[in-house]
Amino acid sequence: MKRLTKREEEVMSVIWDMGRALVNDITPRLPIPDLPYSTVSSIVRILEKKGFVDHKSYGRTHEYFPLISKEEYRNSQMKSFVKRYFDSSYQNVVSYFVNEKKLSAEDLKSLIEIIEKKQDNE
Repeated sequence: MKRLTKREEEVMSVIWDMGRALVNDITPRLPIPDLPYSTVSSIVRILEKKGFVDHKSYGRTHEYFPLISKEEYRNSQMKSFVKRYFDSSYQNVVSYFVNEKKLSAEDLKSLIEIIEKKQDNE
């Protein structure tokens, strides 16, 4: 799956949140709400070319909707990130955060509980 630029992700996030949206609906919900209509429209057309959205036409108006869910995109990007930076090892990811002091012993205990609950439910 292709990676989105920051602006594309921002626009896509609005479309995911709304489910269906016109360009006029997207613009005010962006972090930069005064982004020109033409710029947002161009970004949406790029998203369409990349296969992330499609549209339904109502005359000259287009209503856009996602073809790929936020979860599908997140999963794809996380797998790519872990592969690129951590040799496809989630253990290396956790080790990195422990070494950088971003995860405490309590955090790790919580993660172990989550893993154990997940295994019990399977």
